[in-house]
Amino acid sequence: MSTEFKIQFLPPQFEVENIAILKALNAASRALGELRGEIKKIPNSQILIDTIALQEAKDSNEVENIVTTDDELYQSSVEFENVSQAAKEAQSYASALKLGFSIIKKNGILTTNDIKKIQEIVSPNHPVRKVPGTVLKNPKTQEVVFTPPQNHLEIIKLLENLEIYINDNAFHDVDGLIKMPIIHYQFESIHPFYDGNGRTGRILNMLYLVHQQLLDIPVLYLSSYIIKNKSDYYRLLQEVRTENKWEEWIVWMLKGVEITAKDTIVVVNNIKLLMDEYKQKIRANHKFYNHDLINIIFKHPYTKYDFLERELKIHRHTARTYLNALSEDENKFLTKIKIGKSNYFINERLLQILKKR
Repeated sequence: MSTEFKIQFLPPQFEVENIAILKALNAASRALGELRGEIKKIPNSQILIDTIALQEAKDSNEVENIVTTDDELYQSSVEFENVSQAAKEAQSYASALKLGFSIIKKNGILTTNDIKKIQEIVSPNHPVRKVPGTVLKNPKTQEVVFTPPQNHLEIIKLLENLEIYINDNAFHDVDGLIKMPIIHYQFESIHPFYDGNGRTGRILNMLYLVHQQLLDIPVLYLSSYIIKNKSDYYRLLQEVRTENKWEEWIVWMLKGVEITAKDTIVVVNNIKLLMDEYKQKIRANHKFYNHDLINIIFKHPYTKYDFLERELKIHRHTARTYLNALSEDENKFLTKIKIGKSNYFINERLLQILKKR
């Protein structure tokens, strides 16, 4: 059976306004709106970007069977050299996500060149394909199920079309939540790079929601949903290619948005409650209480003296005094550990919240 399918230029030709899609859209929109409201209750949203983004990086890599532990994941944020390649790749993924977010905030658009910059961080030295031979295989059987475009010029034209689709709302006047799964399908089917397409494609999902102002910051991540339903993910992508089954694919992705938004609301609320508890107890027990100090130990689940020196603009001795006091407090705000020659301070209760997402 031939695995070559002609990828059509966007917009796709299918009936968008049917009952199944509109029902799923309504539920996803409502959950996303609630998440957006809860995020605004966190005083410093960078906390969520720095912490939840790493969990997404871990999950997104796991879709590609690149596995790391939670502890190693967060350790890699402070001790990058002495961790596994999988942890380093998760850090690269998080950096690529932040770069994409900064590009959208600055420029208001997301171009093909921007996607290339994101890809270069996710998977360095894997540019847009020029040499034929790339195929997509069934993850379990390794059977070739799809041959993406092989001609470099065709890939470029499809990317140009995708760029217009992403940035020009009038090009396909439908809700952005419906367009997001379409964009994901198209990018994964073009499969423009030699490696890293899946991870870059999942970053684009969230960047597009920010681009469409459906989210203020990129904290809704679908990789966990995809991992739990991996066989459906690959099956539905393939059925769009072979049978033009857009409806089931879009409904499935919208369901993922709804479920993930609700899960993320729980995480955000738990982080806020923990922050409030830390603020009250540290203020009551320590004269050095500082709002920026709270932000640091929540932005960095693994904290070190350098972070306080740099962000609070204090001497190293003072930073050492603060962190040691928090680890020695009866409330055990932080746990002190030694890795190599350096001391680190772990916000273990925050890590427990993040691990459960």
